[in-house]
Amino acid sequence: MQTKIKNIFKKCIDVVLTVLLLFIMAYQVTGEERHEWFGIGMTALLIVHHIFNIKWYGALFKGKYRPYRIALTVLNTILLISIAMTAICGMSMSVHAVPSMYGKINMMFAQKMHLAMSYWSFILMGIHIGFYVKAMTAKLADKSKIIFTTVSAVISSVELWIFLKNGIANYIFFKTHFAFLDYEKSKSLIILENLAMLIFWAFAGSQLSKLLQKNKDKKLSVKPLIWLGAVVITGIILNFALSGSTDDSGFDTSGWQTSVQTTTQNV
Repeated sequence: MQTKIKNIFKKCIDVVLTVLLLFIMAYQVTGEERHEWFGIGMTALLIVHHIFNIKWYGALFKGKYRPYRIALTVLNTILLISIAMTAICGMSMSVHAVPSMYGKINMMFAQKMHLAMSYWSFILMGIHIGFYVKAMTAKLADKSKIIFTTVSAVISSVELWIFLKNGIANYIFFKTHFAFLDYEKSKSLIILENLAMLIFWAFAGSQLSKLLQKNKDKKLSVKPLIWLGAVVITGIILNFALSGSTDDSGFDTSGWQTSVQTTTQNV
């Protein structure tokens, strides 16, 4: 009974973390102060999440390391580092949640690092979720699994286009220390776009996990590569077909406004 309650509590935390992530990445929706407090809340919940999964750390040096386990271990390690960097740099720019931390890190460094690490954390969290999709859909019938994968692939193709259109690649590769945000866009649309982007990375993670695991015939399948390749190609085609006017820096500028929102971002 205690184990069942514990598992339910863990799932609730995972759901809350996912919702918080979507809103934290939607700075236009939350505003500066709520963004900071959501970031603090997520940091606290992540600590609780890791406490509940402490056994995973205890098993790090036990058992065999097959491709799937190696990939998941590396993924979790990098994710933990990126989240920690995001939180530390965010707190050093906080003027509402933890003002005592303000200015502890060079502001220019904190801005650029926080922006990049927040998006890396978002991407890695999506991939992390994807690694558990197989377990979450295990009870579905084969036809339902195909429908689920197809719908996820379609949504993921649109997300890749959004990812490219919004110039997020410039953020994660430290090409800029401020983000381009559209304050005229519907708040619900912003959340839906973030959800679509998360679905893409979860889709990528799920296909990667399938690629690293043997099927019922104890063979590795190339189908995940085909699914992922189709999504990437479709997303790139959409980007070329639907791309708007861009400025010299390569950002889509149709109806967009700039904001140095990362000066107070806190994930």
